[in-house]
Amino acid sequence: MSAPALTVAAVPRGLMPGVALCLLVAVAAAVAAASLPGVSALILAILAGIVVANTTNLPASVKPGLDFSAKVLLRAGIVLLGLQLVLGDILALGAPMLLVVMSVVGGGMLGTLALGRLLKVEPCLTLLIACGFSICGAAAVAAAAGVTDPEDEHEERTVTAIALVVLFGTLMIGLVPAASAVLGLGPMTSGLWAGGSIHEIAQVVAAGGVLGGGALAVAVVVKLARVLMLAPVMAVLGMRQRRRVGAAARATAGLDARDAADPGGGPAAGPGGVPPTAKRPPLVPVFVLGFLAMVLLGSFVPLPVVVLEAGSVLQTILLAAAMFALGCGVSVRRLVRVGLRPFALAALSTLVVASIALAGVLIVA
Repeated sequence: MSAPALTVAAVPRGLMPGVALCLLVAVAAAVAAASLPGVSALILAILAGIVVANTTNLPASVKPGLDFSAKVLLRAGIVLLGLQLVLGDILALGAPMLLVVMSVVGGGMLGTLALGRLLKVEPCLTLLIACGFSICGAAAVAAAAGVTDPEDEHEERTVTAIALVVLFGTLMIGLVPAASAVLGLGPMTSGLWAGGSIHEIAQVVAAGGVLGGGALAVAVVVKLARVLMLAPVMAVLGMRQRRRVGAAARATAGLDARDAADPGGGPAAGPGGVPPTAKRPPLVPVFVLGFLAMVLLGSFVPLPVVVLEAGSVLQTILLAAAMFALGCGVSVRRLVRVGLRPFALAALSTLVVASIALAGVLIVA
């Protein structure tokens, strides 16, 4: 537990109460998840945050630390996630399977975005669902929210998308093995499908264990190949956000010029809902560059096993701490009001991702 202690020590004193609380809950969630197959520490942490936020009144002293955890610790955890990826293992899947992975991520996102428009689900929530279901679950949802909503003005969207990841990813733990048996798929083919279709890494591990044989190992590698797609997708979202903020700034400048000539005009407003004073994000988010640096480090530098294990533990704790902080910003009453459309979108998104993964696996297997 020395890594979390060092993290707290590096935090300014005013943030320490909230950060210490988040890390304490994260450690407890990690310990609990170790004895619950298929349950992620991230999920337990965000559920704990929601329970705490809706049953108690947290002291004001923890609020700065909660905000810090939801932003800084989240990005640090995503950076360390890169250490889990070894490019050699992923490349060993072969070009055909890597094309399947890219098709799952690209087709899953585009299909989910199209379905979101059809169902009239809020575009920002649709995007978060698309990222979470197509890439790597809660971490992808939080990463996308960090790019598109850097000030955490709409945390409930993030938590809604993560809740849907939990629900439908958990259902897939049983559905994929059952469907594999009905379709007569062998362990390797079933493992490829599980890794290509299930949302969270922990859920993939659980399904791979149920499938047996060599399914678990291949399922995890395929899932990590999907995790690698986090970097290019977040880079694209970052560039998209830069364009939106730039357009908002230009529109505001034009409105300011018009208002100077017509003082009776209304207030300036940016296009696409972007505040006219929003800060323009970097071309590629810094945490994405850090994530890629960790991928390269873990792939080409012979790090000791103890370092990799420590990195994995710290990554889990940091992400779980961030999830607890996000959960503390959620009101269940407001969350219930999202309606049935996001649930319908999540179900259809799961079907799209699973279908693309199955079709691709059957072609290349």
